[in-house]
Amino acid sequence: MPNIKSAIKRVKTNEKRRALNASQKSALRSAVKSADQAIAGTDVDAAKAALLVATKKLDKAVTKGLIHKNAAARKKSRLAKRLNSLSAQA
Repeated sequence: MPNIKSAIKRVKTNEKRRALNASQKSALRSAVKSADQAIAGTDVDAAKAALLVATKKLDKAVTKGLIHKNAAARKKSRLAKRLNSLSAQA
């Protein structure tokens, strides 16, 4: 444990941020996974709604610095591509 007051504070804030980042990243992964599963199903409307939620979470994660903007763009693109192929089949 650090003895310096500012270092003690830094440890506390780092732990808080780590916990917050972990929960937000988990929620992001869950949203992407549910969008993935919705697209794998046959209901186009549910898949569109899930994609909207996942896109919003991805964009929010980029602004918070959780993931890189290109990684978010790649994930959104791949999900949208699969949704478009599902829409074309229906």
